[in-house]
Amino acid sequence: MAQKQYTVTGMTCEHCAASVREEVSEVAWVSEVVVDPAANAVTVHGADLDDKQLRAAIVEAGYAVAA
Repeated sequence: MAQKQYTVTGMTCEHCAASVREEVSEVAWVSEVVVDPAANAVTVHGADLDDKQLRAAIVEAGYAVAA
């Protein structure tokens, strides 16, 4: 199983985390999404994870992904 971690700016609460979790969970092959708004961290587990799709899902949720 692959894992990708992102630094996401703008998350301040559990509602923010839930929005990101919901969008990222819809990406193909994602099996688990762990969001820590206090650390600005999103960790995604799954098979054949597509970085471009994951970043797009985070942006779709309304947040920016650090380069």
